[in-house]
Amino acid sequence: MNELFRNTLSPTQWAVLAAVPPAILALYFLKLKRVPLEVPSTYLWRKSIEDLRVNSLWQRLRQSLLLLLQLLAVALAILALLRPGWQGTELTGGRLIFLVDNSASMSTTDASADDGVSEGDRARLAVAKEKVLGLIDQMDRGMTAMIVSYAGEPNVVQQFTDNTRLLRERLATIEPTIGTTDLKGALDLAGGLANPAQVTVQEGAPEVDVVPAEPATLFIFSDGRFGDVQDFALGNLDPIYVPLGSGKTNNLAITALETRRSESELGQLQAFVQAANYGAEPVDAIVEVRRGERLVDARRLSIPAGETAGATLAIGEANSAAGEGALEARLSRETLEGANDRLEVDDVAFAAINDNKASRVLLVTSGNIAVEQALTTGRVDRLGEVTIEPPAFLDSQDYETRAAAATYDLVIFDRCVPKEAPRANTAYIGVLPPGEAWRQRDAEDAPVAAESVTVPQIIDWNRSHPLLANVELGNFDIVETMLLTPPPGAATLIDAAEGPVAAIAARDGYEDLVLGFPILIEVDGALQRNTDWINRHSFPTFWLNVLEYFVARQAVGERSLRPGEAIELRPLSPASETISVTSPSGREETLRRRGEQPFVYRMTDEVGVYHLAEGGRETRRFAVNLFDPAESDVRLRTDETPDDAQAAAVASIKIGNINVAATAGAAPARHELWRVLLVGMLGLLVLEWYVYHRRVYI
Repeated sequence: MNELFRNTLSPTQWAVLAAVPPAILALYFLKLKRVPLEVPSTYLWRKSIEDLRVNSLWQRLRQSLLLLLQLLAVALAILALLRPGWQGTELTGGRLIFLVDNSASMSTTDASADDGVSEGDRARLAVAKEKVLGLIDQMDRGMTAMIVSYAGEPNVVQQFTDNTRLLRERLATIEPTIGTTDLKGALDLAGGLANPAQVTVQEGAPEVDVVPAEPATLFIFSDGRFGDVQDFALGNLDPIYVPLGSGKTNNLAITALETRRSESELGQLQAFVQAANYGAEPVDAIVEVRRGERLVDARRLSIPAGETAGATLAIGEANSAAGEGALEARLSRETLEGANDRLEVDDVAFAAINDNKASRVLLVTSGNIAVEQALTTGRVDRLGEVTIEPPAFLDSQDYETRAAAATYDLVIFDRCVPKEAPRANTAYIGVLPPGEAWRQRDAEDAPVAAESVTVPQIIDWNRSHPLLANVELGNFDIVETMLLTPPPGAATLIDAAEGPVAAIAARDGYEDLVLGFPILIEVDGALQRNTDWINRHSFPTFWLNVLEYFVARQAVGERSLRPGEAIELRPLSPASETISVTSPSGREETLRRRGEQPFVYRMTDEVGVYHLAEGGRETRRFAVNLFDPAESDVRLRTDETPDDAQAAAVASIKIGNINVAATAGAAPARHELWRVLLVGMLGLLVLEWYVYHRRVYI
């Protein structure tokens, strides 16, 4: 708040405090009770007369340093209780909710304590906590506040309370994470408190609130590294967005590290490493690659501003020797210093290298000679075993057992759909996966059939995705296809003029590839081509990429997980009831399961390689990396104008249909003097003690 003084005591308390100065004065006016004594000297009589004068209530008060110091100490105490200060923010309402972003990008060291958006050298999270602390110090009597930290999942740091001491203590416990930013979960949590659910008491009656509405002021402390929040109504929440960071911060990041078998040398591995330059100037970056403790190679990458660059290098034999099951790629110290890199967590990446194993692929089809031939080449045979079954196999107990036990590394469904998704990566040809994730919905949020189009025009494909590496798709035709509605977070692979016709999306630790068009269709009992893609060289190349992506990585280099992502772990022995997982920091956890279900591990909150042990022997490894452009591009989002980029303002965030403008500097800590005044009061009390004991007079 902007007033000079703030009341902290009740009227009764002020009345008690106001009586202290008169009480001190009264002590100096009190008469001493004297005992009559007979003395032989008139000198002593004169001293007694002077004492009587001093203790006379109506006599003028003599100068007293002790009295002056005591009154000054009380005055400073009263002034401190008024909490004088300046440059605060007006806090409205009785309930405050502080949402503190502690995702990976909030560890960037570019924030300033002055306003949060001027370029500095402090961590964004530390500055955000200081700002929240300043707002807590401004809380009036009757105000309550709640603190929520959020990255991948929201965490209630402190429930609503008016205890400012408790709020400060709990605020200090917020630590940085390597998670990605998900504001939606934190908003849902806050909205549940301010916007109560409604129920219908009886049929036909209007809906009523379950509990009374509790309006609240919502402070969002973040660097804005997230997309628009869809399908959320603020309701009784009054949002205030406080940005942290700078719009000119440079950052280098390793955005990919993958291992695969060498195409030219049998039994050898290759690694692909990619780095990104999220800065305004081109950078020559040196990437050092180590396998275990051994330096494998170092490459210089010339990375233009705002772009990526990569390199492929040989890393040795596929079967890992002791201690060489982890691959590490790191930007050199000289590179980071020269580029003024401000975020550390994405300067290093890891890949797990596992011993060769027999991979298992299941193709379920009623007949598709084109796909079958693409999956029976000599190179495919080296990647794993491919089994072909008819659609009726999906109804068998054998399939249900294998699907539930995560037996397969990849299942390809050609024009057929299982009852539920298996515990495996999947590819669907001409059909949609089971469930609602890929279904289009109407205005009433009901699922509807996918729209079909004939002779779609292919206009673009995702050349950067590994599934379409070395695949040229500009020269083939499709007779009929479904238009896909991929779930949130999916990657579109092939775009037609009418919409996406191929996409891939994550599902509970697995991935689902969907081709909206069938390769072959049945007409009058005979199979006919639905596309001439099967006549192009890109067709077998695509299916080889599918096996490399879903199978080869599983056999040698596990798919890198995102922080917080759960993973299902399949034991080598079906009889194993426990396995142990050791994190990069050495934290060990023992997992148990029931029946033949796979083990599920969720504590992926560290970057690095995790080690699995079964029966006291290490059997497998997997890696966790940030690999998130939204977190690595740490530049504060701004609304730049072509005419004057220097005058660019911090971009607003969109919540539902509301644009919440950035209020840089709108939540500064109130500069209060009460601590200084209390220190001064203590100093006066020490001085008063010294004067009293040393018999100092003025």
